[in-house]
Amino acid sequence: MPAASSISVLVVDDQMTIRALVRNGLQQLGFREISEAPDGEEALRILVQRPSNLIISDYNMPKLDGLGLLRAVRSHPPIKSTAFIMLTGRADSELVKRAAQFGVNNYLVKPFTVAVLRQKIEQVFGALT
Repeated sequence: MPAASSISVLVVDDQMTIRALVRNGLQQLGFREISEAPDGEEALRILVQRPSNLIISDYNMPKLDGLGLLRAVRSHPPIKSTAFIMLTGRADSELVKRAAQFGVNNYLVKPFTVAVLRQKIEQVFGALT
């Protein structure tokens, strides 16, 4: 059982309010090391310099969308095993299928509660302490 405080997270979303909501939820769950990026390109720059244990990324973003970010992460050996949760405003079965092909670990559909956020993270990492 990992402690939430030992897991570093990168939150990627072009909407500052969504990043703040995710950050707030993570902090309530005990996460302390939380970085943010407004799009997939910036997220990749951050990950190459300072890898995270978990990426929570929106699907629909400018420059590089969530699917593009997922593909880039999975094709870059130093960060390819990083846990990846796709954040989306729609439970689109085609998107889910495509993201699964590229190795997404889980999905989080907006709007979400802190309890659902915890459940999605625990499905990837096991119970948080």
